[in-house]
Amino acid sequence: MSAQGKFTGKTVYVIGASHGIGEGIAAAFAGGGADVLITGRAKERLDAAAERIGHPVRVVQSDATRQEDVDALFAAADTKIDHLVLAVSGGMAGLGPLAELTDEALREGFESKVFAQFRVLKAALPHLAPDASVTFIGAGSSRAAFPGTTALAAANGALDAAVRPLAAELAPVRVNAVSPGVIDTAWWHPLGENRDGFMEQQAAATPVGRVGQPQDIAEAVLFLAGNGFTTGVVLDVNGGTTLARG
Repeated sequence: MSAQGKFTGKTVYVIGASHGIGEGIAAAFAGGGADVLITGRAKERLDAAAERIGHPVRVVQSDATRQEDVDALFAAADTKIDHLVLAVSGGMAGLGPLAELTDEALREGFESKVFAQFRVLKAALPHLAPDASVTFIGAGSSRAAFPGTTALAAANGALDAAVRPLAAELAPVRVNAVSPGVIDTAWWHPLGENRDGFMEQQAAATPVGRVGQPQDIAEAVLFLAGNGFTTGVVLDVNGGTTLARG
C-alpha cells in the first residue's frame, strides 16, 4: 500500500519541523492524507516550511526546551494523537574535542536533544491514542567513532538506549527511532565553504554512493509509524556507512 491516503484520518505531530528532516517527515505524512501539526521555535520558519510542504498543515510555535511551551502545546490538543515524531535537533551543541568542551556546552547538547524529546513525550502521553506510535529521530553519531563528536554520540546514544524500555513501558503504544547518517540539510551549513567537499567525501565513502536526503528519513518514519507489528527498533538509515568494507 502506498503512503498516499494511508494516513487519512490520522493526527500526526511532528516536533521540530521548520526545516530539514522534520519538514520532510511532515510533508510525507501530509502527502499520505494525515492531519499534521508541526512545531518549531521560529514562526516565520514554520510558515515557510508549511508553504514548501504544499499540503495543509497546522503550525504551532513551540520551543521544546521550554516546559511552558510544551505544556501549552498539548493543553490545546483537541484530538488523540496517532503518531508523534520527535525530530528536535540539538544542532551542533556539544561538538568538539572533549578536552575543549565546557560543562555548559555538554549540558546544552543534552538539553536541546535528549531532555527536549523526553519532555515532549512525557507531556504527550495523556493525549496519545491507544495504538499510537512514537518515533525518535536520533543520529548515526551514536554508533560512529568520529573524533570531536563524543558529546553528540552520547546524547544520541541516550535516545537509542531509551527506545526498548519505553516500548515495553508504554505498550501497546509503539516506540521506535530512526538513526540517520549524513543527510543533506542545513545542519551542515556551519561547515561553510568546506561543506561541498565534505558531502562529496561522505558520498564516496558510502556503499550506496551518495549522502542521504530528508525523504530517505521520512520514508523510514512512515514505515515505522504504519507498521503495527514493529516496536522497540532503532532503524539505521545511513546508506550503509557502518558496514565493514574490505
